Amino acid sequence: MKLFTTTTALLKRKLGARVVRTDDETRRAASFDSSKIPFLPEAVIFPSDEAEIGVLLTLANQHGVPVTTRGRGTTLTGAAAPVRGGWVLDMLALNQIEIDEEAGMAHVQCGAKVGDIHRAAEAVGWFYPPDPSSKDYCTIGGNIACNAGGMHGGKYGVTRDFIVALRGFLPTGEYVEWGTATKKFSAGFNMRDLWIGSEGMLGVVTGAVLKLIPKPAERWTVLTSFPDETRALQAALALFRSRVQPAICEFLDRESVLCAERATGQSVFPGQAGRPVILLELAGSKADVSEQSAAVLAWAGSHATAHRVAKDRAEAEQLWAVRRKCSGAMFELGDAKLNEDIVIPMRSYVKFAKFLKRLKRESGLHVPTFGHLADGNLHVNIMYHRADKKETRAAEEAVQLLMATVVSLGGAISGEHGIGLAKTPFLRIQHSPAQIRAMQAVKAALDPRGILNPGKMFDVFHVWKHEKLTVHLPWDHK
Repeated sequence: MKLFTTTTALLKRKLGARVVRTDDETRRAASFDSSKIPFLPEAVIFPSDEAEIGVLLTLANQHGVPVTTRGRGTTLTGAAAPVRGGWVLDMLALNQIEIDEEAGMAHVQCGAKVGDIHRAAEAVGWFYPPDPSSKDYCTIGGNIACNAGGMHGGKYGVTRDFIVALRGFLPTGEYVEWGTATKKFSAGFNMRDLWIGSEGMLGVVTGAVLKLIPKPAERWTVLTSFPDETRALQAALALFRSRVQPAICEFLDRESVLCAERATGQSVFPGQAGRPVILLELAGSKADVSEQSAAVLAWAGSHATAHRVAKDRAEAEQLWAVRRKCSGAMFELGDAKLNEDIVIPMRSYVKFAKFLKRLKRESGLHVPTFGHLADGNLHVNIMYHRADKKETRAAEEAVQLLMATVVSLGGAISGEHGIGLAKTPFLRIQHSPAQIRAMQAVKAALDPRGILNPGKMFDVFHVWKHEKLTVHLPWDHK
């Protein structure tokens, strides 16, 4: 790893020791994200003014210093890990939030917590739908970097659908704005959407204008139980065909439910321990919720083995306990997990359920699965014991087979976590060589010196091969 000691000293003289920190404790804290893959940076920069970022990037670009932008480090893929060392740019001090009540927009800085944006909007009758599970910790800049979604994605969409405009800096240190705080904008290329989901590789986002929608007047929650995963998924498809559009439609398979039940010491439905469940929430006007709730109750009576309707928000929170507890409770099945946020087309739900059943049987591992049925974004958790070499190898083979199967079914290897380091080996399963060359051309055009978040996405390609997996790529010509 190349050191840039002289350049770091120059940056410290320009911005001050308060902003540019090189002590071991600060560097260690910024060396990893939630993927727990550490790479020690040479310095961590804490700007309190957006203009300081322009100074930093100008210097970094001149001297070829790698720069990795960081929010709260909640990413699970290693996207915020400083693989090539250099400088980590900590954005947490840039956290202002301003709600434009007339336009229904939020003007935010990149370090603002998503949960704080929710609360600020709802305090004045507006609503910002994207809600990743880490919303009380993660930043809007991080959400923009990986195009985060959450449980509301099926009805409302993901982060990209709520970005009106972005501002920030090119790798050269030049200030740019993509879009304006208007409801229409058609003046030039849509560079804004290139930055969204680019994981900090094309520019540094410092602020955004977010679209808000009216806060729903009414919410209604019901928990339903099914005999098995296949019938639960078939029931969900029947609900969607009826044109009911739930704000949230969460699925938990049997293993996920069992883990949550053991963690809480309570059965979700007495006498039906460990059955898969679907948790539905409707949101909208009182009239809309009343009409759709009647349709959902009729659906539950036809398809579910049991259902419970929350009488109020307090009871709804009790129903949500099974969803909130399941992920952490899975560690009773193994001390390590490969948590994959794949996306499956609705037409392939039943095929995918059959695949998961076979994957569990052939790998000998627990693979609890839960997620968002309204948009097909499922969290597949391959559990194993890190010290057990056989289980570790089985987990590696299982995730490889999972990714190949997802793509073969017309799905996506990531719905909201992004690529980072963890999913780089699978990118060529998802994308053809021509598609990857196009992405690399964009990267080279905007960041010719390759200083922004280097070592991610394109650098660690290799084809997974083992005796149980044959990957047929649609762009292979023999």
